[in-house]
Amino acid sequence: MNRLLLMRHAKTETWYEGIDDESRALVARGHTDATLIAGMLVKRAWVPDVVLISPARRARETWLVMEKYLEVSEKHIVDELYLIGTRGLAEIVHQHEYAGALMIIGHNPGIHDFSCQIASEAGTSSRPAALALSQKMPTGAVALFETDGERAFNPAVFRLEDFVRPKSLRSDK
Repeated sequence: MNRLLLMRHAKTETWYEGIDDESRALVARGHTDATLIAGMLVKRAWVPDVVLISPARRARETWLVMEKYLEVSEKHIVDELYLIGTRGLAEIVHQHEYAGALMIIGHNPGIHDFSCQIASEAGTSSRPAALALSQKMPTGAVALFETDGERAFNPAVFRLEDFVRPKSLRSDK
């Protein structure tokens, strides 16, 4: 593997009493943001080979929007991705390190914590990206990590190349 993309699902309806958290749907902005992120990945030639998706509706819907623009070799719903922590995420990445570029669509705090952990171990080629990532990972944001050549996953060598928030891609900023 030489690329890892960690994405938080796109914007969803607000949780309220009586709604099951796993059933929360994307709102219109979520659909727009997922489309913008997919377009950015295509433009930068960062299309993943393998995509792993949380079973929560909001993560699945994020991928359903994005897959219209991204051709991938494999996509899998991975039950363990719902509210997983950093150790579990590392194990899942290891299980899929055969992919040239692996994308995970999941949730905070796990996705944000894991992104920060990798960035702190390997560093970054973009100080502004590292600063933005350290502050928060809003819905729809994606952290792009890369290493030289194909290799097994080791957080110490996957440097943060960029951190993209949908807001930075919108024309109505």
